[in-house]
Amino acid sequence: MKFRPLHDRVVLRRIEGEEKTKGGIIIPDTVKEKPQEGEVVAAGPGVRDEAGQIIALEVKAGDRVLFGKWSGTEVKIDGQDLLIMKESDILGIVA
Repeated sequence: MKFRPLHDRVVLRRIEGEEKTKGGIIIPDTVKEKPQEGEVVAAGPGVRDEAGQIIALEVKAGDRVLFGKWSGTEVKIDGQDLLIMKESDILGIVA
């Protein structure tokens, strides 16, 4: 299924964190926090300003981004767990 977000919405896939700490301790799944880093899967065309012009989004498919811990709406599309959020919920692009 193809999914194209509207306006300034972005679809993200979470990037899973490390299984071990720096000291070598393995972290069990029950204690792990949800990762706050993700990869942009799709982005909408942008939002319209007062004059009706579309302001394009700064993120594009393939960008690695950081977002807030409780940001977005979790959805399941084609068996993949994805997040849909507004571009304003994204904290920054990881270079």
